[in-house]
Amino acid sequence: MVRGNGSQISEFLLLGLSEEPELQPILFGLFLCMYLITVLGNLLIILAVSSDSHLHTPMYFFLSNLSLVDICFTSTTILKMLVNIQTQSKAITYAGCITQMYFFLLFAGLDDLLLTVMAYDRFVAICHPLHYTVIMNPRLCGLLVLMSWITCILNSLLESLMVLQLSFCPDVEIPHFFCELKQVVQLACSDTFLNDMVMYLGVGLLGGGPLAGILYSYSKILFSIHGMSSVQGKYKAISTCASHLSVVSLFYCTSAGVYFSSAGTHSSLSSATASVMYTVVTPMLNPFIYSLRNKDIKGALKGFFGMAAIKRPIILGLKKCP
Repeated sequence: MVRGNGSQISEFLLLGLSEEPELQPILFGLFLCMYLITVLGNLLIILAVSSDSHLHTPMYFFLSNLSLVDICFTSTTILKMLVNIQTQSKAITYAGCITQMYFFLLFAGLDDLLLTVMAYDRFVAICHPLHYTVIMNPRLCGLLVLMSWITCILNSLLESLMVLQLSFCPDVEIPHFFCELKQVVQLACSDTFLNDMVMYLGVGLLGGGPLAGILYSYSKILFSIHGMSSVQGKYKAISTCASHLSVVSLFYCTSAGVYFSSAGTHSSLSSATASVMYTVVTPMLNPFIYSLRNKDIKGALKGFFGMAAIKRPIILGLKKCP
């Protein structure tokens, strides 16, 4: 298979988090548990929002989209890691690596943009409560999610197509548990200046831009809360933002930790370990942050499982009738 300027390469090797054989079963069990918790927790949020008509609001619409993206985000990296540990193989095909990189960039960007959209939703709800239903109408909500998808698809496609133009050295070992863009580009033998520029531009636009939007929204929210005369009103406004602010802090702090740790220690293993925080831990904690502090979500889940428990005896009773 010919790539770039004629270099032949058919696969990469993912070194993972550890090469110690005795640690592989522990890593497999740990990451399998975290993955199952992530999928189950986010599916429950999607189930709660879709089953309760009271939750068919912009805030919960964006939350259910975030949960779906978190499931896909985690699946993109962890499933291949689990398969490699189970089969005792480190290989990932060239096409598989590019595909994994594409979907990782797609869902990471979507996570970022959806958090920004949710911050804007809270800004409108608190700063312009009387016009909230007019501004955050279903058409605008759908358009915001659609534009987020289109933006991330185009960015991921551009980054992936540029990697396809590179030729790679014979040493194709990636010191990571998934095909991370920066790590793959560093393996190239050809000039990567243009790739680096596009990469930094993408980080600036899809990382710095949304962060600026979130900070602006919350600065307006804080001013609005400060101007409220009612203590109860202030508490209600803060409580509606607490869960989202916790998720935003967790996402950005762990993401920043990856780059600061790798820049500070120049250790690929350190970068891979830090990446676990925002690729696995953050999506796993998001459902707990939203559900534990949210009476609406807990009420919807109790109602759903309560109705399911009621329907089950009725169905069994009908089956017993002659």
